This record gives sequence, C-alpha cells and structure tokens, in this order.
Amino acid sequence: MSLALERLVAGTPIPFAGNRVTVVSPELAARFQPGDHLLVEQVSGELLLIPVVDQQAAAVAIERAAAAFTALSSVSDEAISRFFDLFAQRLETPDCWALIEAANLADIERAKARGRSTTRLLADERMRRDMIAGLRAWRDAPATRGKVISSVEHDGWKVEQVVSPLGIVAFVFEGRPNVFADAAGVLRTGNTAVLRIGSDALGTAQAIVSHALNPALADAGLPAGAVSLVESVNHAAGWAMFADRRLSLAVARGSGRAVSQLGSIAQQAGTAVSLHGTGGAWLIADRDADATRFAAVVRNSLDRKVCNTLNVCLIQRDRAAELVPLFLDALQQAGAARGQGCKLHIVEGSESYLPAEWQHATVEVYRAEGYQTEALAEALAQSQLGREWEWEETPEVSLMIVDDLAQAIALFNRYSPQFTVSLISEDAAAQERFYNAVNAPFVGNGITRWVDGQYALNKPELGLSNWESGRLFARSAILSGDGVFTVRSRMTQIDLTVKR
Repeated sequence: MSLALERLVAGTPIPFAGNRVTVVSPELAARFQPGDHLLVEQVSGELLLIPVVDQQAAAVAIERAAAAFTALSSVSDEAISRFFDLFAQRLETPDCWALIEAANLADIERAKARGRSTTRLLADERMRRDMIAGLRAWRDAPATRGKVISSVEHDGWKVEQVVSPLGIVAFVFEGRPNVFADAAGVLRTGNTAVLRIGSDALGTAQAIVSHALNPALADAGLPAGAVSLVESVNHAAGWAMFADRRLSLAVARGSGRAVSQLGSIAQQAGTAVSLHGTGGAWLIADRDADATRFAAVVRNSLDRKVCNTLNVCLIQRDRAAELVPLFLDALQQAGAARGQGCKLHIVEGSESYLPAEWQHATVEVYRAEGYQTEALAEALAQSQLGREWEWEETPEVSLMIVDDLAQAIALFNRYSPQFTVSLISEDAAAQERFYNAVNAPFVGNGITRWVDGQYALNKPELGLSNWESGRLFARSAILSGDGVFTVRSRMTQIDLTVKR
C-alpha cells in the first residue's frame, strides 16, 4: 500500500543504491510541505526537495509538449520547414531583435550585480547570425520522418525499418540565450521540446519565446507547446522535469556536478540521456610536432572561453626547450587579441622550463567580479589537471612537461573530462596509435575549437557529450535534431496464405 508523503521527520533513514542509507536533515524536514516531492539521487544519496510550484511548472510544460507531439503527427514536413523560416525571419526583424536585445541587456546587468559570469550570456550580433543560420539549416534539411532505412523481402510479405519521431525531448541549458534555435531542431523529425534555462538568461529566453518562437509556431500552423519553456528560475524545476517518465530523451548542457546529478535523475526514471559535463580541451605536442603548427593551434584555440577552448597542454620533454617559448608566446598573443594578459598554471615538476620572468611576474586577470592582481604563473598539482578554467576575458591554461606520448595518453585518460584532445605530430603511426588509445569522442590534429555541431557538421547541435560516464551507444557525441528519432518496424503482407 502506498500513501501520499505529507511530512518529513528529521533523522529518518532513507535507503539508496541498494545497500546505503542517507538521513533526512532537520533543515529539509522543516522545508517540506504537503504536495512537495522528494527525490533520492541514487548515486550520491542526496535528497532533493521539489516544491509543488516547481513540480507544477515542469508538469504544465511537459503536458503541453505531450499534446503537441500528438498533434505534430498530422502536421506536414512543409509546415515544419515554414516554422524554421518564420522563426529566422523574426530574429532578422530589427523591431523584434530590439526587444530581445533589451531583455538580454537587463539579464546581463542582473548577472553582473550578482557577480556571475556573462561570457556566454551576451546575445550579440554574432549569436544572432548563428541562430538564424541554424534555423535556416533546419529549414533546408531533408525531412526524414517516414524514411525507410532498410527493407527485408520475404515470400509474400516484407518488413521495413522506418524512421519515426521519438517523443518529448527535455533540455536543461546553462545561461546561453541561443539555445532555442538549437533545441527547435528536434521538430525536424517530429519531436517536441521542453526547456529549462538558467536564471541568468531567463528574461532573454522569455523574450525570444514571446516575440519570435511562439508567433512562428502559430503562423506556420504548428501546435502551441511544440517548444515549451519551463517558467521557473529554480533548479528544482529541472529536477522535476528530468524525473518525468513521459520524456524520451533528456539533454543537460553545462558543467560539473549539476549535469551529472540531472543525468542520474533522468536515468533513474528510465530516460535516455545526453550529458555534457566538464569542458576544457587538451593539446599534446609529441617529439615529431611541427613547431609552426603547434604555435598556431595554441593561439587559435584560445580565442574565447567555451567548452572546447584549450585548457591543458602537454609537451614532450625532448621538445620542451623549443616548444615552451612558442607556447608562452602564443598564449600571450591570445590575451593581447582580447586586450588582456594571460594566466598560466604550471604542473609541479615542470616549473624549470619557464623563463625567470614568468616565475615571478604578476598579471591583472579579469574575473566575473572584476580585475584581480594574480601571479602570472601558479603551481598546480598533477591531480588538478582535470580542472576547467572558466575564464572571462583573460586566457587561462595549464601546462605540463611529459616524458613521452604514452605518459600523455595516460594522463588524459586519467584526469581529463574525456571530451576533446588534439595531437600535434607529423608521425602518421603516432597519430593512429594515439587515436586508438585515447578515450575521447573528439580527436584531432589541429585547433580544439572545431568541436561544435554547427561548425563541424553544418547542423545546430542539441548537445555535446563527453565520455566521463562511458561511451555512447550507437551514436555520435554530437547530438543534432535530425539524430533524435526511433526506428519502427512495419510489416506488409501480400500473400494471404503466409503463416508460421
């Protein structure tokens, strides 16, 4: 017999993970109100309280998405293409963009007042162009709903494998206001989307919904709620959304513990996930590295801070005397291009390769809270190689000198977020050995900044996944709208005498 949870009692033991126990705290017991939901995160045992208002906000958005998914089955592919075009047109309209821009500037001011990073929050002209280009790419993409991908002929009957819509796709995004152009891509294959965006960008998101997204849906004849925004600034709304068993796919973009927690919640509910946790690209220079290529890759992988920005560089010891000065010069050039200095973290044991002027100098580093005077180079424990430097304007990286390529591979596989890595080497055999040994979904021999769905594949990405939680089954770590589908089997019988 099951009963509604009406109250929590401090000290109550709650089992999790089969043989472990966590305990209700006095603070949690005091906060709980009738109608609230309690989730037990099965990996950590953390008790997550979802207030009824956040539970309802998620439920309303998902219910609208579920109704829209049913309605989309009778909407033509031409109407879906029309939606993408209308959405892009509205973003191009100066009056519409001015309203979105005003909301964005207000978001930025609020974020700055709270000491929050704003590097990914600004809806500038570049972001606007990328959103429009992404939407038009979906407009022009071939429709795949109902596409027969294989057919097996039997005597008197056949079976076809058919691409079909998957269902409701839920997104939790960090504060990037361009996510609607990305997430709307799931409509291309007949799915619907429900989103929760970080509180820093909520005002911008609401403006995009009101002035561009919803009017485009209506004018194209698509159902309201085909792309829904969860109207809540609280993390609990994201927990409630990912715990809903009506979802077909849960996508979390961000970093750190928040992403892994959301993924765990969705997996507990039996929902497939696409997770991007810690970012930060790695670059390795081996003994056969071309010096000119190496310097260019460092410089061009530090143009701005996003998840695929160079974060850790490993240089083989017998090339360090030549390549370390090139690395430091490229790092300084990257800072100068932004009107800034730069910041280096040197792994303990590698300090002797730094010039004396780097070991004792200071630099003005622009942080979220403003400029701070810091050491130009700071020692870093090897165990901290996996730390992602979330810099604002001042390029910031880690450097370590390694004995050989085998050590570099071992360090990447142990400490990195298992996301993206480049090897600078002119040895084809070394490149092949590296590709086979390194545990990363994105591997290259040049700039790290190529890891982006729209840039690399000409498709707006829904999310990038790293391999911190294991390799992905039968799909790329770049998730795009036309990759969100299921395969159904359809049998056609011609001969009525067919029997088993």
